[in-house]
Amino acid sequence: MKLAVSGKGGVGKTTFAALLIRALSLQGKHVLAIDADPDANLAAALGIDGADRITPIAEMKDLIFERTGAKPGSIGGFFKLNPKVDDLPDALSVKFDHIKLMRLGGVKKGGAGCICPESTLLKNLVMHIVLARDEVVVMDMEAGIEHLGRATAKAVDRLIVVVEPGRRSIDTAAHIRELASEIGLTHLVLVGNKVRGEKDERFLKENLADFAFLGFLPYDDALVEADINGISPFDVDSQAKRMVQEMIPKL
Repeated sequence: MKLAVSGKGGVGKTTFAALLIRALSLQGKHVLAIDADPDANLAAALGIDGADRITPIAEMKDLIFERTGAKPGSIGGFFKLNPKVDDLPDALSVKFDHIKLMRLGGVKKGGAGCICPESTLLKNLVMHIVLARDEVVVMDMEAGIEHLGRATAKAVDRLIVVVEPGRRSIDTAAHIRELASEIGLTHLVLVGNKVRGEKDERFLKENLADFAFLGFLPYDDALVEADINGISPFDVDSQAKRMVQEMIPKL
């Protein structure tokens, strides 16, 4: 099962991804967790110690030079478009229970569409992870889903977009679907988060009527406290934790 999680910043995307990954691990599934959002910290949300010391692959200059033959940040010139990446998930991941975590990082120069060594390495790595690995894969994406390419997208089983009751979140969901459709990723479902009652749930259903919902998660003070205290949301007693576990069979 290959899953990508996206959504506007602040909607609880990484919290949902962490709950899903830990729930899958608890079931005994081997999960390859990919932090593909430069602004998120999936490691901390999973409860991995020393999360701030994990170097993103996009910042591993020696590795990028070794695999592509070009220095990171360079645009133009010659470098390998098909670098070796099959050994990286095992060599560069941090292990926790049945989980292996990799941080991809962001490409700081040239934008999402740049043809540069670090972008090429990351996209080839994601392609290998989605097409060739036999673990469950959960990718915590940024809203731009920039690490997904056309060849990769068709192998993703679900793009899960986390939304909250609010106009900007709804607009972002529509934008993500548009980006996804351009690369052939059509298996898209929504998870409503921070839902305070029937009114919020109805608001999301009415404004996103042409989307399929995987489920709805309530606003939960326990998750807010977990984030403040640096605790994984899976390690506190919350209704959201149980509800995410119930979503897995639907996936």
